[in-house]
Amino acid sequence: MGRLLAERGAVLVCGGLGGTMEAACRGAKQAGGTTVGLLPGVDRAHGNPHLDIAIPTGLGEARNALVVRAADVVVAVGGGYGTLSEIALALRAGKRVVGLGTWEIDGVVAVDGPEAAVAEALS
Repeated sequence: MGRLLAERGAVLVCGGLGGTMEAACRGAKQAGGTTVGLLPGVDRAHGNPHLDIAIPTGLGEARNALVVRAADVVVAVGGGYGTLSEIALALRAGKRVVGLGTWEIDGVVAVDGPEAAVAEALS
Protein backbone atom coordinates (compact mmCIF):
# COMPACT_ATOMS: atom_id res chain seq x y z
CA MET A 1 0.00 0.00 0.00
CA GLY A 2 2.75 2.45 0.96
CA ARG A 3 4.72 1.75 -2.20
CA LEU A 4 1.67 2.29 -4.40
CA LEU A 5 0.81 5.57 -2.66
CA ALA A 6 4.39 6.86 -2.96
CA GLU A 7 4.57 5.91 -6.64
CA ARG A 8 1.61 8.24 -7.18
CA GLY A 9 3.18 11.11 -5.23
CA ALA A 10 1.21 10.82 -1.99
CA VAL A 11 2.78 11.59 1.39
CA LEU A 12 2.11 8.80 3.88
CA VAL A 13 0.89 9.97 7.29
CA CYS A 14 0.40 7.33 9.97
CA GLY A 15 0.74 6.59 13.67
CA GLY A 16 4.43 5.86 13.17
CA LEU A 17 4.78 2.58 15.06
CA GLY A 18 5.18 -1.04 13.92
CA GLY A 19 2.94 -3.56 12.19
CA THR A 20 0.81 -2.24 9.35
CA MET A 21 2.15 1.28 9.87
CA GLU A 22 5.76 0.15 9.53
CA ALA A 23 4.98 -1.99 6.48
CA ALA A 24 3.30 0.95 4.75
CA CYS A 25 6.24 3.23 5.58
CA ARG A 26 8.75 0.65 4.34
CA GLY A 27 6.92 0.37 1.02
CA ALA A 28 6.67 4.13 0.65
CA LYS A 29 10.40 4.59 1.31
CA GLN A 30 11.29 1.84 -1.20
CA ALA A 31 9.41 3.87 -3.81
CA GLY A 32 11.14 7.13 -2.82
CA GLY A 33 8.14 8.52 -0.93
CA THR A 34 7.88 10.71 2.15
CA THR A 35 6.63 9.29 5.45
CA VAL A 36 5.34 11.12 8.52
CA GLY A 37 4.62 9.43 11.84
CA LEU A 38 2.55 11.03 14.60
CA LEU A 39 3.76 9.04 17.58
CA PRO A 40 1.69 8.39 20.71
CA GLY A 41 4.58 8.90 23.12
CA VAL A 42 7.16 11.58 23.80
CA ASP A 43 10.24 9.87 22.33
CA ARG A 44 10.80 10.07 18.59
CA ALA A 45 13.15 7.08 18.88
CA HIS A 46 10.07 4.86 19.30
CA GLY A 47 9.01 5.51 15.71
CA ASN A 48 9.61 2.88 13.07
CA PRO A 49 12.89 3.10 11.12
CA HIS A 50 11.19 4.08 7.86
CA LEU A 51 9.91 7.47 8.99
CA ASP A 52 11.27 10.64 7.43
CA ILE A 53 9.54 12.77 10.03
CA ALA A 54 8.73 11.41 13.50
CA ILE A 55 6.57 13.70 15.63
CA PRO A 56 6.24 12.66 19.28
CA THR A 57 2.83 13.93 20.43
CA GLY A 58 2.61 12.61 24.00
CA LEU A 59 -1.12 12.15 23.33
CA GLY A 60 -1.38 8.37 23.38
CA GLU A 61 -4.23 7.11 21.23
CA ALA A 62 -5.66 10.64 21.04
CA ARG A 63 -3.02 11.21 18.36
CA ASN A 64 -5.41 9.39 16.01
CA ALA A 65 -7.31 12.67 15.71
CA LEU A 66 -4.14 14.37 14.45
CA VAL A 67 -3.47 11.56 11.97
CA VAL A 68 -6.98 11.96 10.57
CA ARG A 69 -6.86 15.76 10.42
CA ALA A 70 -3.51 15.67 8.61
CA ALA A 71 -4.88 13.31 5.93
CA ASP A 72 -6.66 14.18 2.71
CA VAL A 73 -8.21 10.71 2.70
CA VAL A 74 -8.02 7.87 5.23
CA VAL A 75 -7.17 4.34 4.13
CA ALA A 76 -8.17 1.97 6.93
CA VAL A 77 -6.39 -1.40 6.94
CA GLY A 78 -7.33 -4.12 9.40
CA GLY A 79 -9.77 -4.16 12.25
CA GLY A 80 -8.14 -2.94 15.44
CA TYR A 81 -9.80 -0.46 17.77
CA GLY A 82 -7.30 2.24 16.82
CA THR A 83 -8.38 1.82 13.21
CA LEU A 84 -12.01 2.00 14.32
CA SER A 85 -11.38 5.29 16.11
CA GLU A 86 -9.64 6.73 13.04
CA ILE A 87 -12.58 5.70 10.85
CA ALA A 88 -15.05 7.38 13.21
CA LEU A 89 -12.99 10.56 13.46
CA ALA A 90 -12.52 10.70 9.69
CA LEU A 91 -16.22 10.26 8.96
CA ARG A 92 -17.13 12.93 11.53
CA ALA A 93 -14.61 15.27 9.87
CA GLY A 94 -16.15 14.63 6.45
CA LYS A 95 -13.08 12.83 5.12
CA ARG A 96 -13.30 10.04 2.58
CA VAL A 97 -12.53 6.64 4.10
CA VAL A 98 -11.38 3.64 2.07
CA GLY A 99 -11.37 0.30 3.86
CA LEU A 100 -9.29 -2.80 3.19
CA GLY A 101 -10.18 -5.75 5.42
CA THR A 102 -11.62 -3.44 8.04
CA TRP A 103 -14.85 -2.58 9.83
CA GLU A 104 -18.05 -2.59 7.75
CA ILE A 105 -19.44 0.86 8.47
CA ASP A 106 -21.68 3.15 6.44
CA GLY A 107 -19.50 5.71 4.73
CA VAL A 108 -16.46 3.43 4.36
CA VAL A 109 -15.75 2.43 0.76
CA ALA A 110 -14.74 -1.24 0.94
CA VAL A 111 -12.13 -2.46 -1.54
CA ASP A 112 -10.54 -5.84 -2.26
CA GLY A 113 -6.83 -5.11 -2.44
CA PRO A 114 -4.07 -2.53 -2.15
CA GLU A 115 -4.28 -1.45 -5.79
CA ALA A 116 -8.02 -0.84 -5.49
CA ALA A 117 -7.52 1.02 -2.19
CA VAL A 118 -4.96 3.39 -3.68
CA ALA A 119 -7.00 3.93 -6.84
CA GLU A 120 -10.07 4.78 -4.76
CA ALA A 121 -8.12 6.96 -2.33
CA LEU A 122 -6.52 9.03 -5.06
CA SER A 123 -9.54 9.28 -7.34
